[in-house]
Amino acid sequence: MQQTSSDRHEYPAHWEADVVLRDGGTARVRPITVDDADRLVSFYEQVSDESKYYRFFAPYPRLSAKDVHRFTHHDFVDRVGLAATVGGEFIATVRYDRISADGRAASAPADEAEVAFLVQDAHQGRGVASALLEHIAAVARERGIRRFAAEVLPANNKMIKVFTDAGYTQKRSFEDGVVRLEFDLEPTDRSLAVQRAREQRAEARSVRRLLVPGSVAVVGVGRTPGGVGRSVLDNIRDAGFTGGLYAVNKAFPEGQKELDGVPAHRSVRDIEGPVDLVVVAVPVEHVPQVVTECGEHGVQGLVVVTAGYAESGPEGRERQRELVRHARTYGMRIIGPNAFGVINTAADVRLNASLAPEMPRPGRIGLFAQSGAIGIALLSRLHRRGGGVTGVTGVSTFVSSGNRADVSGNDVLQYWYDDPDTDVALMYLESIGNPRKFTRLARRTAAAKPLVVVQGAGSAPQGHAVRATRLPHATVSALLRQAGVIRVETITELVDTGLLLARQPLPGGPRVAIVGNSESLGLLTYDACLSEGLRPTPPVDLTTAATATDFHRALSKALADDSCDAVVVTAIPAVGEGPAEDTALAEALRSAAETVPGKPVLVVHVELGGLAAALSAAMSTAPRAASKRGDTPRPAERPSTEVQAPEGAGLIPAYPAAERAVRALAEAVKYAQWRREAVDPGRVPEYEDIDEKGAAGLIGGLLARGQGLTLGVDETCELLGMYGVDVHRALPAPTPDAAAEAARTLGYPVALKATAPHLRHRADLGGVRLDLADEEQLRRAYAELGELFGRPEELRPVVQRMAPRGVDTVVRAVIDPAAGAVLSFGLAGAASQLLGDTAHRLVPVTDREAGSLVRSIRTAPLLFGWRGSTPVDTPALEELLLRVSRLVDDHPEVVAVTLEPVVVAAHGLSVLGASVRLAPPPVRDDLGPRTLPVY
Repeated sequence: MQQTSSDRHEYPAHWEADVVLRDGGTARVRPITVDDADRLVSFYEQVSDESKYYRFFAPYPRLSAKDVHRFTHHDFVDRVGLAATVGGEFIATVRYDRISADGRAASAPADEAEVAFLVQDAHQGRGVASALLEHIAAVARERGIRRFAAEVLPANNKMIKVFTDAGYTQKRSFEDGVVRLEFDLEPTDRSLAVQRAREQRAEARSVRRLLVPGSVAVVGVGRTPGGVGRSVLDNIRDAGFTGGLYAVNKAFPEGQKELDGVPAHRSVRDIEGPVDLVVVAVPVEHVPQVVTECGEHGVQGLVVVTAGYAESGPEGRERQRELVRHARTYGMRIIGPNAFGVINTAADVRLNASLAPEMPRPGRIGLFAQSGAIGIALLSRLHRRGGGVTGVTGVSTFVSSGNRADVSGNDVLQYWYDDPDTDVALMYLESIGNPRKFTRLARRTAAAKPLVVVQGAGSAPQGHAVRATRLPHATVSALLRQAGVIRVETITELVDTGLLLARQPLPGGPRVAIVGNSESLGLLTYDACLSEGLRPTPPVDLTTAATATDFHRALSKALADDSCDAVVVTAIPAVGEGPAEDTALAEALRSAAETVPGKPVLVVHVELGGLAAALSAAMSTAPRAASKRGDTPRPAERPSTEVQAPEGAGLIPAYPAAERAVRALAEAVKYAQWRREAVDPGRVPEYEDIDEKGAAGLIGGLLARGQGLTLGVDETCELLGMYGVDVHRALPAPTPDAAAEAARTLGYPVALKATAPHLRHRADLGGVRLDLADEEQLRRAYAELGELFGRPEELRPVVQRMAPRGVDTVVRAVIDPAAGAVLSFGLAGAASQLLGDTAHRLVPVTDREAGSLVRSIRTAPLLFGWRGSTPVDTPALEELLLRVSRLVDDHPEVVAVTLEPVVVAAHGLSVLGASVRLAPPPVRDDLGPRTLPVY
C-alpha cells in the first residue's frame, strides 16, 4: 500500500498484522489508504441500517464522496484508520482522530483521541472489534496518544461491552443521551490478562477447527493406489472418520462420482456443502491454485503435506512465506507444509489425516512433534509400549507440524490447556521460536496437567523470521524447568515419563520403597534412586521363591507406610513360570496398588513378556464417556496440589531397566514439588529506599550519549546505589605512591588487585593480595605483582578496602531478545564455571524464587555450613538478588548487570566489583496487541 506524497508520514507497514479471531479464523489488520475507496464503499453497503445508525447516531444509508475521502485519507499521526480484512475485503474498520481538551481536531502534544468502530453484521460476535481495539491502541501509544474517548448510544450494548471488557482504566459518563467512555491506553495487569485470555480461546479454537473438523477433503488423490494423497485418504477412511470425506483431483474424468466409495470431485468448489479441513497433497506448483479454491469455498484450515518449501532452499522459503500469506488472506490456518499430518482418536471424531498407516490406540496423551521422523518414532514407541511392555495407553491427539510455517507448538499448547481428552502433553521441539510466550503458556499448562518436552539443539525452522535467543542451551532448559516443564533428553525418556504420568498419581515426595524378588535388581534400583536425588529405603528382598501373594502382601505393606511416597517393584521370572503365574502376579500388584490409590507404583521387570501383557489386561485409558464436545470445562487457574490418579490409574507402568523407571519417577517427583510450590509463587517485594524515578532520569541522560554503553565506575555505583546495592570503591593505583595514597583514603587493611582482562576475577592466578595491614606490606605486594606479571599499565592495579571473609559468589542479569530478562547466580571461581554450576530465573523474581535460586546450585552447601564452616547470610544474598531483579525489570534499558565477586559473610555481604551496560531495550512482543508471526 502507498500513501500520497502530501501525507505527513510514509505508509506504516509495521502496523500490518494477522490476528486470530474468537472463532479460530484469521483476519488481516492493516492501515486504510487512499487506494481503499472502493473497498470502503462496498463494505459500507453490506452493513445493516441499525449498525450504521449506531455508528453515526442518525440514519446514514450511504457514504458521500466527502465521507469516503475523509475515511481513506490519513496522516498516520493525528488521523489513523485500520481495517480488518478477509479475502482482501473489509469486514470491520476503526479510526481515531486526535482532539484537544475542548474536543476539537488537534495535533501533538495533545494526547487524547476519539475512537469509533464499525463491524459488518455478518462478522459481529467474532471478536473483530476487540482485536482492532488492541491494535489501534498500540498505534495511538506509538504516536503519543495516552487516552481514548468514545461516544456510544446506550442501546449499542455490544460496543459498550468491547470497551468495558478491555481491562483499561476508564471513566464513564452519560450526557445528552450518549454514553461517553474515557480510558487510559497504558496496559494494566487486567488488560494484559484479558488479552491473554482472548488469545488462548482464539488460538485453541483455531487448532480445534483443524483437529475436530466436520468434513475433510483430500486434494491430490491418485486414481490408482499409492502416492501420498491416496494414502492419506485411505488412512482417514480406514480410521472410521465420523464426518464427510471427499477425494479431489482435477484429473478425475468428468463423470467420476466416487473413488473406493468416497465421493470424488475435480475441485473443492464442486463439493456441495461446507468443507472444514483440506489435506493438500498436490505438487508444489499447484498449491496456490488449491489454496485459492479452498479460500473461496470457505474452508477453515489446511494440512499441507506437500514438500518443496523452506527445506529446499531460498526459493522454497519464499514459496512458504507466500503460502502463509495467501492462506491467511482467506482466514485459514495451516499445519505444515511438509507435514506428516494430524490425528484425533476421540470416538466422535476418529480422524487420521496423516501418513501413519494405523490409527493409534485412543488414550489421554497429546503428542506434538516438529519433525515428521520423530513423530513417526513417538507413535511407534507408544504403540509398541501401549500393547506390550506397559499396558494400554494411547493418544488423544497428534500434530506433526513439518516446517511449522503457521500453527506451532504454542498454538497446540493453547488447545491442550482445556482439552478434556488430554491429561498429559508430550512435545518434541527442535526449537522454540518465541521462548517468552512458550514459557508463559507452559507455566499455565503445567499448573493443570504435566508437560514433558524434549528440546533439540536445532535452529529455528527454515523460513521463520523469529528472534534467536543468545542464551546457552542449558540456560533455556533451566528456564523451562522453572516454568514447570518436565525437561528430558531423549524420546525414550519422553515416552517413559509420559506413560508414568498418564497412569499414576503424583508422588508426595522423594521417599521410595523397593520391593522385589531379586536382590541384585533391587540394589541396582536403590543406586539409581540415589543417583537421581531420591531417598530410597533398603530394598525388601522377597527371594526368587516369592509368590503372587507374597508380592501383594509386601506391596500393600510398603504403600501403607507413611514414610513412603512411591514404590518400585522389581521382578525377575522364576524357572517354569507360565502365563497363569504372570496373570496372578499382575492381579496381585494391581489389587495391592488399589488399596492406596494416592501413591505411584512402578514395575522393573526382566524379560517378563507375560507379566507385561497381564498388567495391561482388563484396563484402558480410553477417553471418558464424554459430554458434548463443545462443553470443555476449564481447568483451575491456580495449580492443584491434590494427588489425584489419572484416568486408568489401575495401570501399572513397567520398564525393562531400573535406570529408566527411576529416572521417570524422579521427573514426577520434581514436577509434583513444582506443583506444590506453584500454588504460592511468592511476591515481588517493595523496597522503600529504591529511587526508581531517579534511576530513570540517570539512565535517560546516559543513553542520550549513544545507542549503547558500558557505564564507568562512578556511574555504575550511582545507578546501583539508587536500588540499594552498595559497591565497595576500588581506587586506581598506577604507581606504588598512588597505591599508598589510596590505602590511606580507604583505611587499612586493604586488598591489591590486578584488573587486566586476563587476570580479573582470577585469584587462582595470583593477581590478588589480601589483608595488607600497612604501607610496607602494600609496597611489597605491589613489587611482587610487578615482578610476576609486568608493568603497572599492563596490570591495571587497584586498591580496595578489605571486606569481611565469606563465600565468593556472582550475580548476573541479562536481557535476551527472545526470552526476556534472566537473573543468574553461582559461586565465583573457575570450578563453578567449568562445571556450569549456575542457576537461572526469569525476571521479575519473587521472594520464593530468590530463595530457590540460591539453593538450586550444586555447590549451595558451601553457603549453609558445609563440613563445619560458618553459614553465611543467605537472606542478605536473596535481598540482593531481588534488588537486581527489580532494577532490570523496572528499566529494560539496563541490558546487562554483573556483580562479581559478591562476598557473602556470616553477617551481610560486600559487592566488590560491578559492571552495568545500557542500550535501547529490545522490542517486547508480549505486551503489544495479539498477532501471528509475520512472514
